[in-house]
Amino acid sequence: MTTRGAIGHLAQIWRHPIKGIGAEPLDHVGLEADRPLPMDRAWAVLEEGGEGGEGWRSCRNFLRGAKGPSLMAVTARVEGSTIRLAHPDRPEIAIDPEDAGAARALFDWLRPIYPADRRPPAALVRAPVTGMTDAPFASASILNEASLRALSQRMGRALDPRRFRGNLWLDGLAPWEEFDLVGQRLKIGEAELEVIEPIGRCRATEANPETGYRDAATLATLEEGWGHTEFGVYAMVRKGGRVAVGDTAGLA
Repeated sequence: MTTRGAIGHLAQIWRHPIKGIGAEPLDHVGLEADRPLPMDRAWAVLEEGGEGGEGWRSCRNFLRGAKGPSLMAVTARVEGSTIRLAHPDRPEIAIDPEDAGAARALFDWLRPIYPADRRPPAALVRAPVTGMTDAPFASASILNEASLRALSQRMGRALDPRRFRGNLWLDGLAPWEEFDLVGQRLKIGEAELEVIEPIGRCRATEANPETGYRDAATLATLEEGWGHTEFGVYAMVRKGGRVAVGDTAGLA
């Protein structure tokens, strides 16, 4: 059982401006209560036949790495209202999702790297203020570098943390100790987050973020080694504030 006091530090911060399409590293970020990270899953690409309308929708309605592993190799950079995307097999593109032609430009850019037998993109949709993560609440994901090292060791290769599309990576915990944090409140920098539940994983984690090809049996290895396919935990920001790489993490 994790006890009160310092348990480690914040080692990495990531956000994903368009759900399933592009990861961006950050040095610091300002968190707001009952909101996801700013510009994390702020937009999503609805697939043809996906559920329209307002509010949160399940990941099954959108383009994502589990369906198109090459999407896992997309990197992102937010500059004001512009989102810049890059991929090893595509030229860089810059879009402002608010612009009328942004969706068409994005879909044309995605077409060569998304499977032709999958449902094509139909609309670029804005997420609700609570975000469009895979959880039906305003979540921020917390992941454990020690768990990544344990999984990497069992697989005999170093796994890129981008496979797991987490927001806040902690170092200093024991492997899988993040699951002991469920139901507890965690202080990182100026912010406080309540840990809600473990994150069940999908085939997106099998794809290499450098190449976009599936090359690691992450789900099978988790099941064989630890009897589950969970990695990381969902949390909700309960007290806003600035968090930065290097900040101490501890139980509030």
